[in-house]
Amino acid sequence: MQIKETIEGDVVVLALKGNLMGEPETTEFREKIKSLVRDGFLKIVLDVAKIKWINSSGLGALIAALATVNGSGGDMRIANVTDKINSLFMITQLIKVFKSFDTIERTVASFLVDPISGKPVED
Repeated sequence: MQIKETIEGDVVVLALKGNLMGEPETTEFREKIKSLVRDGFLKIVLDVAKIKWINSSGLGALIAALATVNGSGGDMRIANVTDKINSLFMITQLIKVFKSFDTIERTVASFLVDPISGKPVED
């Protein structure tokens, strides 16, 4: 699996490419998330448009990453969920756990809007 990192303001976008199906991919992914959190990046977007498949180990890695980011006071959101991944999220009920959006732009912008009131967040 390949991970490409870009930074948009205080939001880190990780474009994932390949499969998230166990070792060494899941370890590499978890370490990347931990590194970002250690460096103070607490708004993370995962672009999963080029993920071919995720198995239970990959889902576990996504959940662990979300727990790591949330545990540090941040949030992780998912962009470009494919039909295949969306159906997997629906079957596993993870659709209720992960905040997902159609595009990277909408996902990044979602960090600038209060999820409850829908109003822009003042820094």
